[in-house]
Amino acid sequence: MDYMLNKYLSKVNFDSYEDFRANYSLSYPEDFNFGFDVVDDWARVEPSKRALVWCDDLGNERIFTFTDVKNESNRIANYFKKLGLKKGDAVLLILKRRYEYWLTVTALHKLGIIAIPASFQLTAKDIIYRINKIGVRMAVCADDDYVISQIDASREACPTLEITAKIGKKVDGWLDFTEGYGNESPELSRPTGDEAVSAGDPMIMYFTSGTTGMPKLVMHVQSYPLGHILTARYWQQVRENGLHLTVADSGWAKFSWGKIYGQWIAGTAVMGYDMEKFHAANLLRVIEKYKITTFCAPATMYRFMIKEDISGFDLSSVKHFSMAGEPLNPSVMESWQRITGHRIYEGFGQTESVVIMANYQWADPRPGSTGLPAASFNIKIMRDDDTECDIGEEGEIVIMDAKAHRPTGLTVGYYNDPEANEKLYRGGNYHTGDNAWYDSDGYVWFVGRNDDVIKCSGYRIGPFEVESAIMTHPSVLECAVTSAPDPVRGQVVKATIVLAKGFEPSDELKKEIQNHVKKVTAPYKYPRIVEFVAELPKTASGKIRRNEIRRMDMEKVN
Repeated sequence: MDYMLNKYLSKVNFDSYEDFRANYSLSYPEDFNFGFDVVDDWARVEPSKRALVWCDDLGNERIFTFTDVKNESNRIANYFKKLGLKKGDAVLLILKRRYEYWLTVTALHKLGIIAIPASFQLTAKDIIYRINKIGVRMAVCADDDYVISQIDASREACPTLEITAKIGKKVDGWLDFTEGYGNESPELSRPTGDEAVSAGDPMIMYFTSGTTGMPKLVMHVQSYPLGHILTARYWQQVRENGLHLTVADSGWAKFSWGKIYGQWIAGTAVMGYDMEKFHAANLLRVIEKYKITTFCAPATMYRFMIKEDISGFDLSSVKHFSMAGEPLNPSVMESWQRITGHRIYEGFGQTESVVIMANYQWADPRPGSTGLPAASFNIKIMRDDDTECDIGEEGEIVIMDAKAHRPTGLTVGYYNDPEANEKLYRGGNYHTGDNAWYDSDGYVWFVGRNDDVIKCSGYRIGPFEVESAIMTHPSVLECAVTSAPDPVRGQVVKATIVLAKGFEPSDELKKEIQNHVKKVTAPYKYPRIVEFVAELPKTASGKIRRNEIRRMDMEKVN
């Protein structure tokens, strides 16, 4: 067991968090390549080892071994070569949760072609910006009329886009991707010479959400998957020959976190559930049917699952639950443990990183805390003047000395953006832009993005703290706390709330929630504005888009 982990770690199992921090050591060859050295090596060592279980809401199902992934990714790689693509080219992938994503991205990694995953919700304007930012040569898309129409509307403004291919029915101007690669050989030699791929070559790039200014393009190199050993093995607690499900769309970095790299290195299969739209009951049925062993989802999805009658589903196969993407309200963790008997282990990281802090197996997770620093990440909470904060003092989460000693899995920077990179690695340290504080035991308590922190009447108010207070009111299903413009105070706290079944919006309920917050936390943090809505704006992966709420509020006053 742990064959692959033993290839890259000097020690796999640890007795304590202190042992983990002191003795975790990762090494890899200069020509490390995830496609050849992980996927193909598993196929060599255990040809029938399960890699991917895929299903959708229509009843379709596919199961792939590592041998299947090897052969199909080789066919796709040969197809890309036939089309004239080469190392260093960029390919845009809008494949949702289709099983072709796993096969295609593996093929791209083998050839050193840069993968640019993207959301299926992008407009033509978004696509034009992304394609022209790096000069994408090819786009590969799922069978989605909206996506196809937006790509077609982008062509004239994208001179580098030479090839478009799609899955499914034939469309004028588009290659049939499945037919194209299906005719190619399943044999592929590892590239050599100028086409050889090294661990420091670009591998995959993600556009940030662009909460301030235009989206930046996050660069990850070929060693990036190895950083996700921390994510998969030590935070998500995957085990060899298990079946792990992270709920994420392929257009977001959460997919890389939970649905391919660290999981396959650790030897577990991954579950690809191709849902059209999130329904808690459907997700619970998938967990039950396929006997998921480890599970990760955003806090929002846990909230909705709690509202279902979980007692009607058999979740006994799941040995470990985790979440990331947004802070976990203590009330959600407490409810989940009461219902299922399991705690939820929160983790923290960014599009630019692997998991950098988490709650680990060596201690019970602390409700509301994002956990302890990951091995190989020297993390401190820093003031604006670059001095370290005291215990309990809020500051920025900073990875120290990261420029000179970059931890594996941390971004090398933003593509073609020296000004942003200077800010990112200011003083040789990596600045996350996220605020938190340490307690006396070293646990980190997340406050919010620098952009999210609300400055009201001289106070600095973290939205997560207010959200946690609001979530303890029985009428609240979910909420988002943001700043709203105010002519007197500059900013005030606003709560945008989705009510639970059986509750109706009213001025009386607003007042009740406001008074409830005053009792649960410091009175100055209560939301002066309460808005009830049918649903909150979210990303495809279920993360609440607080910047969208702020944008709409600003438009109302302008």
